[in-house]
Amino acid sequence: MEITPKIKFLGLTFDLTVMIGTLVTAILVLLIVLLASRGRNMRPKGAQNFFEMVIEFIQGITNMMLDSKRAVKYLGFAVTIFLFVFIANELGVIVMITSNVTGPIPSLGLTKEALDSAEGAVSWFKSPTSDINVTVAMAFAIFIYSHFMGIKKSAKGYLGHYVQPYAWMLPLHLIDELAKPVTHAARLWANIFAGEVLIIILAEGTKYLTFIPLMAWIGFSLFVGAIQAYIFTVLAMVYISQKIADEH
Repeated sequence: MEITPKIKFLGLTFDLTVMIGTLVTAILVLLIVLLASRGRNMRPKGAQNFFEMVIEFIQGITNMMLDSKRAVKYLGFAVTIFLFVFIANELGVIVMITSNVTGPIPSLGLTKEALDSAEGAVSWFKSPTSDINVTVAMAFAIFIYSHFMGIKKSAKGYLGHYVQPYAWMLPLHLIDELAKPVTHAARLWANIFAGEVLIIILAEGTKYLTFIPLMAWIGFSLFVGAIQAYIFTVLAMVYISQKIADEH
C-alpha cells in the first residue's frame, strides 16, 4: 500500500495528498457553479438544462425534509455539499497519481523506513473523502451547524427535548446525538476508501488478470460515489431538519 507525503507545521501534520485533492475539488465546484450561473436563458438548453436538473434533484431532497419556505433557505447549502462530496468521491476513481520514490525525502515525511514498507510507492492524488480526517471534519461541521440552528430557532425547545419524554432519557439522547456524526463520517469514508484500495489491488494484478474486473469495479465505484454523495446530503438535511422542525 502506498504512503502519502506529509509536512509538519506548528506541531500539526498535514497530508499533502489530501490537501491537493481537497483544493482541486473546491476549485472544480467553484468552476461548475460559475458555469451554471452564466448566460441563463428562459428556455434552458445544453449545460444549463443539465445544471437545472441537478438543482431540482437536490431541491427534491430539501423539500422532503423541510417545508417549502425553509427548503429554499437551505438549498444552496445542500447543493454545495452534494457537489463537493460527489466530485471528491469520483476524483480518486478517475485520477489516481502514484510514483515510485527511490530516495528518502525527510521534509515530506518520506523516510527510508516508510518507503521500504510501501516499496517506494507514494500517492500524490486521491479522493479527499477516502481520508477519515476529511469526512470526520465535514460530519462534525454539519453536526455543529445543525445544533447552532436548533438553538437559534428556540433555545428552550432545543434544550428541553433532551429530557423528553422523561428526564432519565438524557444519556440516551446524548449518545444518539454523538452517534450521528460518527456514523455520518464513517459511512462515507469506508465506502470510498474500500473502493480505492480494491482499485489499487486490481491495477497491480492486471499483468496476471484481465482488465475486465478492474474496469467493472471502476464503473461500480463511480456509481457508489454518486450514491454516497446523495446519502451524505440526505443525512445532513435530516439532521438539520430535526433541529429546526416546529415540533422539535
